[in-house]
Amino acid sequence: MQNGFYNATGGMVTQFNRLDVISNNLANANTNAFKRDDIVVGDFMRLYEETKHELPLQNHTRDASKFLNRTLNRVPIVVEEYTDMNIGGFSRTENPLDLALSSQNAFFAIQTPNGVRYTRDGAFSLNNDGILVTKQGYPVLSSAGIDEGGIININLSSNNVEISKDGNIYVRELDNANIGNAEPIGSIAIVNFINPKYLKKIGNNLYELPQDRINERRNINNANVVLSGFIEKSNINPVEEMTALISTNRLVDMYSKVMKTYQDDLNIEAITKLAQKA
Repeated sequence: MQNGFYNATGGMVTQFNRLDVISNNLANANTNAFKRDDIVVGDFMRLYEETKHELPLQNHTRDASKFLNRTLNRVPIVVEEYTDMNIGGFSRTENPLDLALSSQNAFFAIQTPNGVRYTRDGAFSLNNDGILVTKQGYPVLSSAGIDEGGIININLSSNNVEISKDGNIYVRELDNANIGNAEPIGSIAIVNFINPKYLKKIGNNLYELPQDRINERRNINNANVVLSGFIEKSNINPVEEMTALISTNRLVDMYSKVMKTYQDDLNIEAITKLAQKA
């Protein structure tokens, strides 16, 4: 009698999790270079089939795994959460320190108090010391010093800063006799990863790569992927997210009604019939 109640409860919890993901997407619709998250809904049977030979039982046999409550095998659960890394639209700003990346698998390397992290949000600026930093004040790393904390320092009195497609930074002094010559002063660290799915969001539009996969990081400063004077917008489609939000809310309401039916109607009916037979 309770099987349906368990299934409805699992379904409701799954939709609550989906609501959290959709709400976070909508909240970041205007966040530069934000990548939408989504979930894959499956059931317990899928997880069971994938791990039944690894159960902590003697001999790890199929017979030994029969202790599983088979009534819960089809309860919907979140089996995977993933990030959609598709590129968002580009917005022109004309600010040379605003940078966008034209490749889906490309990131800026950032120095944080907790180590090197990665971002696609290229809304950079200079702090009071002339260091190129993110909105949070974290230094942008140079390609020559990505593992040594090498920062990029630009003279605040420089009249004209140019950043090439490969991330090289040049300065032109407008009051100099050699105005036609651009002086190279450094290069921004641009990296990609063999498998970007291992990147983990940690807030502030930053990603973390597990230390045991650091060898999967590649420097791609020669890939010509930097667009100076542009900012990448989020890849959120507000209409699609709102549609998903409405659909998910309806499913929550539906599961709630099913649970109420089991609790208030079917259970009472079962108890009454059992009492009459007794």
